[in-house]
Amino acid sequence: MESRLNYFGHPLAGKVLKHINSAAKLVADSALPSTVQELVKIRASQINGCGFCTDMHTKDAAQAGETQQRLHLVAAWREAKVFTEAERAALELAEQGTRVADAAGGVSDEVWANAAKHFDEEQLVALISLVAVINAYNRVNVINQQPAGDYQPGQFG
Repeated sequence: MESRLNYFGHPLAGKVLKHINSAAKLVADSALPSTVQELVKIRASQINGCGFCTDMHTKDAAQAGETQQRLHLVAAWREAKVFTEAERAALELAEQGTRVADAAGGVSDEVWANAAKHFDEEQLVALISLVAVINAYNRVNVINQQPAGDYQPGQFG
């Protein structure tokens, strides 16, 4: 598989990605636990069919100490016993936030209330922002058909 164009090498894309990357860095440095961040990025990327981001974030999570069992079960998190209640709340919010076009009304009040039980206001802002940022990355890569499989942890800094 070849990407449709060299998006990452284009000057305009570099300018756009600079801003998206800045937003991602703010979220990464937030009080939202890094484990939750990686799980959310993986799940949104799975939903969006973004092989590039799924490859990247599963490898980054494994490098950070995430277990293979949990990584293999992200797509089936509802049936898996290996996730905390907070992680499950974040995954549900990420799913509904990613599938906005599929669900009239977006994120339900019930899902929001459950997330608010586990995360403070700063963490909720980070979680919303993370869902927005990973969806932006996913869309760039899916539209461009960016190939997956070659990512090395830490490749982008």
